[in-house]
Amino acid sequence: MTITQWRRSELGYCSNVHPAETFAKLADVIQQPIHKVKLARGLDQMATGLWISADAATAIVSDPHTHEYFSSLLTGHKVTLVTLNGFPYGDFHSERVKENAYLPDWHDPRRYQYSCNLASLLAHNLDPQQHEGTISTVPLGYRPEWSSDKHEQALAQICQLANFLQQLKQETGKHIRVCFEMEPGCVLEQTHETVNFFTNDLPAAARTHKLDELHIHNHLGLCYDVCHQAVMFENAADSLKSLTNASITIGKIQISSALHIERPAEAKEVLSAYIEPRYLHQVRCRTQNNTVHGTMDLSEALTNGTMPTDVPWRVHFHIPIHAQVLDDEHLSTTQQENCAVFDFLAAHPEVRPHLEVETYTWQVLPGSFQVDNDNTLIKGIHAELHWVEEQLNKRGLLTQL
Repeated sequence: MTITQWRRSELGYCSNVHPAETFAKLADVIQQPIHKVKLARGLDQMATGLWISADAATAIVSDPHTHEYFSSLLTGHKVTLVTLNGFPYGDFHSERVKENAYLPDWHDPRRYQYSCNLASLLAHNLDPQQHEGTISTVPLGYRPEWSSDKHEQALAQICQLANFLQQLKQETGKHIRVCFEMEPGCVLEQTHETVNFFTNDLPAAARTHKLDELHIHNHLGLCYDVCHQAVMFENAADSLKSLTNASITIGKIQISSALHIERPAEAKEVLSAYIEPRYLHQVRCRTQNNTVHGTMDLSEALTNGTMPTDVPWRVHFHIPIHAQVLDDEHLSTTQQENCAVFDFLAAHPEVRPHLEVETYTWQVLPGSFQVDNDNTLIKGIHAELHWVEEQLNKRGLLTQL
């Protein structure tokens, strides 16, 4: 069996860890932290999972001079574009993000236009060595605010997107795939829901809107965030197998770890340090009857008394992936799920997604992981990428070429 391999230069990290809500800030991110991480790794060039906000994307695609400058920044700093994060629409580093991270959702025309803008600029700047570019996006929307009407509107827009991506390929010769990223608390949060979405909802919508179903298969896929599915107590290997068996293309895998609490009754005090006002930290547990139960935020889990404390909890709080030991013995991580993903890739060479580290929470982490300057952050990101290289190398997945 031929093993699929990745080059070190193909492994990147998601730049949503850096504030970049404007084009000027995005340009600074390319010239400063991304470039510095590349140098720290001893690489001449490096792929990036670039986060481009809606405002920055509009600035690039609407003005030829800005687009030319953007392309020159990538070329000049030898940053290759292979995948984009199209999940956060606006300011991902505001004082309070929480459930606003999912807005606009897929029933809103702004989400469609944003995705088209990203696809266009990715097609025109895609690394020539890549046969396909990927864009991760919202898993339809926030579940508490979803409805059947929104679902139908979302399906219509997604069909329109697939048609746009097909036309973009005909115009540019570049293949772009938009990948839905499951997340706890969203419409698509579990693997079986995603399988149903791809095998039932989307084909039915394609027939309704007279879209060739092949466009769905060719231009839509999944972004598998390891942290998210670990929070849902899903086994990574089983989940990935179910997705591939359903002929769903896994375009991107975001390598990430969640917070695991084996004995929550003894850890409530230390867990309170992870309550912070910016991001949503969904909590899940698996009860004795194998049902997944949870709350939408950690503060709620610690105060409302509805979460069982006699079974382990998992928290959607991205922990640096190389971390094996945390500040308190009651806390650990789901790092082993990342290892399970690498094992799956070693056993399934036909699956070759883009790989990126996604720990966007460095600035809000408590305790010893806190970063107080850019150099500390760059060292942390470098350590994460080094850990990924070690894990891939152990499994024969890293080429030295």
